[in-house]
Amino acid sequence: MGQQKIRNMEEFAAVSGISRPTLSKYFNDADSVRRSTRERIEAALSQYDYRPNVYAVNQNRRKTRNIGVVVPNLADPFFSEIGREVELACLAAGYSPILLSSHGKPAQERANLDSLRALKPAGVLLAPFGKASDRGAIERFCKDVPVVTFDANVEGVCEAFVGTDNFQSVELIVEYLCRSGEPPCFFEMKTPSNPNANKRRQAYLEAMERHGFAPKIHQVPGEGWNFEEIGATEGGRLISAGAFETDTVLCSNDRLAIGMLSAAYELGVRVGHGKDCVMRIAGQDDHPFSRYTCPPLTTIAQDYGAIANRAASTLFRIIESETRLAEREETVFDGKLVMRASA
Repeated sequence: MGQQKIRNMEEFAAVSGISRPTLSKYFNDADSVRRSTRERIEAALSQYDYRPNVYAVNQNRRKTRNIGVVVPNLADPFFSEIGREVELACLAAGYSPILLSSHGKPAQERANLDSLRALKPAGVLLAPFGKASDRGAIERFCKDVPVVTFDANVEGVCEAFVGTDNFQSVELIVEYLCRSGEPPCFFEMKTPSNPNANKRRQAYLEAMERHGFAPKIHQVPGEGWNFEEIGATEGGRLISAGAFETDTVLCSNDRLAIGMLSAAYELGVRVGHGKDCVMRIAGQDDHPFSRYTCPPLTTIAQDYGAIANRAASTLFRIIESETRLAEREETVFDGKLVMRASA
């Protein structure tokens, strides 16, 4: 005969002869009960088919071990990668991450926060949409739950922010492109999905001025998260029309650049450093696919691990101290230039 199926902790307490409070204490921290009691519980666990629902156990505590993680779009490999890093940081610290995607929709971001509120999380790590976010909803949520934002900064809201220094990063790649060839034009969407795009445009303007070149910005129609399609369609249109004033294009993000590389290939335009190459294309973010494009994409790498671990450790510090920060913290990491064959 198979093991008796136990549905909940009450039933397990009845068959094991161990009180429910003692079982809860054990499942929260096995070393917190006496050795003899721990051995009895572990013997009962081996005898009966029971494992506690970690989320249900958490909900019965005054302070749970659940950490909400909300990102704009898990279909975007950038957020998949940084979300993975955040999940690993939570697990390593003994927290249970609950990863939610807003699927590119600000209304879903608000719905995700409402869902998390019902789960009573110990804290939340949020990569917001920025200006498209419901600022009031985030502010109300932050009054009840410790929140650290990452990637995109909603200034003045939540306990802390962790991200990349866009001004340092853009200066780094503009300086390289100017030094190694013609100064870059800047390619972006008119309606960016992420506030980092606005900072990158401003950083480009300032960097070009410092290097003594006139900025050339090309904004194209498009919104949402179909970056590759926009880069291919609109970038291809500009290449065909000879609209770029120099042979070098710096894209607002790697996904736009990947689309433009595809358009250049379709048009028979050689991209890179070789004698038969007539165009250089660069991006920003070091998207997980950027090293595998043809040619591989020159870009700026964000330190996913550093951002994820600093955001998580800051949130854990707030949770474990049981006090809010006296002042809002902002931490930005430098980007790293990654030189590949495209520029």
